[in-house]
Amino acid sequence: MPLRFAADVSTAETDYGTVLLDERAGTYWELNPTAGLVVRTLLAGGEEADAAAALVREFEIDQAAALRDVEALVRELRGAGLAS
Repeated sequence: MPLRFAADVSTAETDYGTVLLDERAGTYWELNPTAGLVVRTLLAGGEEADAAAALVREFEIDQAAALRDVEALVRELRGAGLAS
């Protein structure tokens, strides 16, 4: 399922990755470049498998490990109420 951020979550690209602002809580989440690639892929309509494939291409890591990392990030973003 593609990732969607809540209406009160803003994103910004920086030189160091992606920053999320949770306007409800007034908190920032700083995503490293790896997590930023995952988020961009999912926000563009990609599935978790697509995000994992992007990690494999970009960082030459194991497909199974990439998928576990993507699933963990999505679980954390959803658990924090930032995304659906």
